[in-house]
Amino acid sequence: MARPRIALLSNPKSTGNVAQLPRIRAFCAEHPDIFHYEVERAEQIGEAMATIARVRPKLLIINGGDGTVQAALTELYNGGHFADGVPPVAVLPSGKTNLIALDLGAGGDPVIALGRLLGLAQTDLAPHIVARELIALSGGEGGPLPVIGMFLGGAGLADIMLYCRHRIYPLGFSNGISHAITAVAVILRQVFGLRGSFLPPEPALLSVSLRSDRPLRGRFALLFVTTLEKILLSGEIGSRGKGVLKFVAVEQRPLALLRAFTASLFGKLGKTKMAGVHVEDTDEISIDGDSSQVILDGETFRTGIGKPILLRPALPLSFVRLAV
Repeated sequence: MARPRIALLSNPKSTGNVAQLPRIRAFCAEHPDIFHYEVERAEQIGEAMATIARVRPKLLIINGGDGTVQAALTELYNGGHFADGVPPVAVLPSGKTNLIALDLGAGGDPVIALGRLLGLAQTDLAPHIVARELIALSGGEGGPLPVIGMFLGGAGLADIMLYCRHRIYPLGFSNGISHAITAVAVILRQVFGLRGSFLPPEPALLSVSLRSDRPLRGRFALLFVTTLEKILLSGEIGSRGKGVLKFVAVEQRPLALLRAFTASLFGKLGKTKMAGVHVEDTDEISIDGDSSQVILDGETFRTGIGKPILLRPALPLSFVRLAV
């Protein structure tokens, strides 16, 4: 039997997989050169990677939401399973949030994307390989090994993401309607200053230290750190400083939010200095606060007193980007 050309790691519990996994399983059954491994819990990913490494795939595809991707990247980074080097990674859009998949051009139907990736794996992958820098998160109240991801939301943004996850998604609406309801709640809370148990909470006080500057202290309506290229409404973020981590923080003020939104809409975010809007490229970020939460690709982490969260670049991985 020919060696499988690609390995597919699936999380059946990712939102998109509830409907799509039967189709994906049927597709794999028709293509024996796909080695399909399913996990239901993050603790199973280590064993999955050890098994996949023995297959020695030409391409590793992750089928799940951003949280599944984050867990898989962390295992690839910490596990040391691939003695000959980690194969290129591709991502299918199969969760509530698919920022990583979209950044790599894999929007739409995950089965169609899988078919395209199978076709690419039978040719020279080199023209489709892109390097992506990664974020290594350590400290806080987490474990001793760094957690690896590509998008971190903190301050008011983390509150909004958790509000949508715990208050809006359970209502059973589609993703689009859920996000629209969340957007209205955010406008009422952060722009008009309304308060209530049905709205996101006020952002907590934070201290954020960048390697090159004095700490930023205050309440931030929006804070994120990323290595992705497609962020918000603009294709790229201009900034000052040197580093691979793109840092954006917007103070909890309506005018600052308006400036940031307008700049992002017209592709100007970080290209001009704006009051209340902080944009920089850096190689080290410390986030400190009394039990403040951040979300790295779907997984929540918490600072503690004297236990800041530290972000640094991790070694880049090779990814396969589908043309859009």
